Amino acid sequence: MPHRIVITGAPASGKTEMFDRLASDRRFRAFAFLPELARQLLIENPGFRTDREAFHREIYRRQVAREKELGGRDFVTDRGTVDAFAFHPETAQLVNTTITHEYKRYDSVVHLGSAADLGDTFYRTDSVRQETIDEALAIEKAIKSVWSDHPGYHFLPALENYEQKHREFNALVARLAGITEELDNRDARTSV
Repeated sequence: MPHRIVITGAPASGKTEMFDRLASDRRFRAFAFLPELARQLLIENPGFRTDREAFHREIYRRQVAREKELGGRDFVTDRGTVDAFAFHPETAQLVNTTITHEYKRYDSVVHLGSAADLGDTFYRTDSVRQETIDEALAIEKAIKSVWSDHPGYHFLPALENYEQKHREFNALVARLAGITEELDNRDARTSV
């Protein structure tokens, strides 16, 4: 059975950085890593900001296509198909699917808590991430509402110590992937 792992989270959850660090971890060299589509699409076409329906249908379409291309290969994906339903619930009907059906695509879901939960000191925006703290927390709630019934759902809350959160994340994903090999000293230095 392949390991199919989703990494999800609201803005400022550390999702993208943790995903990138995991992709460079030699223990996961046999895994395919699927980067987040939303950011890529917004950079390609900023007009998607005003057409949520088209945006989330396109995310769903591309996510399904790239997962299909992998066949039975192990993968880690920065967001899964169900994330589209958190941001735009109508997407499920538009693409003729259900959350229950989409759950079957993935074995495990790791939901990272947003730094928005820690307040202004820890929450930052950028040219793509423009949500306020309240908006980020609403997104976190929506993500939890669509993923939390998945049998392989895990939530890692925001921590003031980002490196501690990363260590907990790394250990959890390794366990979910069936990886028991420890990092050697050289890898431990480069992943911290």
